[in-house]
Formats: sequence, C-alpha cells, structure tokens
Amino acid sequence: MKKLLLTALFLISLSTLAQTPCDYSINVTDSLGTYKRTKEYLMSEKNFAGTSSYIFCALSMTDGLPTLSVQLIQKSKGFMKANCFDKNSRLYLQLDNGKVITLFHIDNEFCGSMLRDEKGFDNRVIVGTFMFLKGTMEDIKSSKVSLMRIKYLTDTEDYIIKKNLVSEMDGKTYHPETYFIENLRCIEN
Repeated sequence: MKKLLLTALFLISLSTLAQTPCDYSINVTDSLGTYKRTKEYLMSEKNFAGTSSYIFCALSMTDGLPTLSVQLIQKSKGFMKANCFDKNSRLYLQLDNGKVITLFHIDNEFCGSMLRDEKGFDNRVIVGTFMFLKGTMEDIKSSKVSLMRIKYLTDTEDYIIKKNLVSEMDGKTYHPETYFIENLRCIEN
C-alpha cells in the first residue's frame, strides 16, 4: 500500500514538472519594471462561404497587471461588418465549473485596420486589450473554458471554445479550452 501511494505521488509530481515551457514574444525587465507577453495563440477559427475569421490571444503582465490581448482577423472578398472595441467592451469566459469571468477593455475605441491582399481579399485586423478583475485568476487557472463572448461596440458574438482545434490556416493542433490553465503561470511572478 505504501509503495502504491509513493508511486502515485511520484507520478503526480512528474506530471506537474512536465508542463510545457512558456513561449514568450516579450520578456523584459529593466529600470522601468517587468513586462512579459506570451506568443499569440489561436482560440477560434471559422471558415465558411469564402469568409474566414480567426481569434488569437496573448497573455501579458505589466508590473503586476495581468491582461489579455485579443486579435480578431477577418478575411473575405465580400462585405465584412466592422466590429469595434470601445471603453464598454467586455470579454466573457464561460468556465466548465459554471462560473463566468468578465474582462474589461482598457483601450480607446478601435475598429481595426483594413488591408487588401494580392488575391483580392479584404483583411480586417482588430486588436483589443482586456484586464482581468481581481480575484478571477484562481478560477480560470483551474477550470477549462467552454465559451468566449465578446461584447463589441454595436454587437455581441459567441465563440465556442474547442478541446482540440486543427487549424485550416497552418495545419497545427491547438488546445484552446486549456489555454489559460497552461499559460497563466507564464505571466505570474
């Protein structure tokens, strides 16, 4: 019995140590403070009738303030409605444990940039930064995310968060439902 318990404890400690390494796009400490930012991670991908949309997220920590950067990329040859972020924009994360985490947009109004590529597609890129509320980090570190709702200036959209997402864009497999569980540790002190 003792050997079984020791073996179980050893395996649990190994799985804890076997976490994937943090992948940063920025990790700087200087006389002004510390800034950490994870690389962008694909959370949602929709491809339908010649229109594509992608949502990428990156976690940041600036002198103790945790934030989530959200980048929405839309691509189409047809009409694309403009979704804008403003001071009243919110990002809601529905967790598997039933709780809803609310993040507040911290930037001014931004409706994105429109670019036309060489194949005739219009590409709209919208970027927003959302702040975590005090006391919400523990819940999101321990529960998977099942739904992301973004409240834009004039619209609200829901995005189903998948367990596994094989991207049509780059062929890679992503695990969006556990993104926060696996990556919040990367921006903590």
